[in-house]
Amino acid sequence: MICRPHCAACCIAPSITSPLPGMPNGKPAGVPCVQLDEMLRCKVFGKPGRPEFCAGLRPSPEMCGESREHALHWLAALEQMTRPQQV
Repeated sequence: MICRPHCAACCIAPSITSPLPGMPNGKPAGVPCVQLDEMLRCKVFGKPGRPEFCAGLRPSPEMCGESREHALHWLAALEQMTRPQQV
């Protein structure tokens, strides 16, 4: 599956706990990655500084659905389901 243009849901919805260029402490869920350009494309795609999390996240019909909004919602729900429990 090819990524939807101007989407970037996978660069906004999930948290990233590893360092990435421009975000040495990672990023919280719902915050756009600083590596998104004005066309919502990843500026570090395929480069050495790209986190393993990002490289491993692949578009799929289930995740991406028919719209950017679907992808944002699906990824946000996954983020909530996999968040460590606070004690």
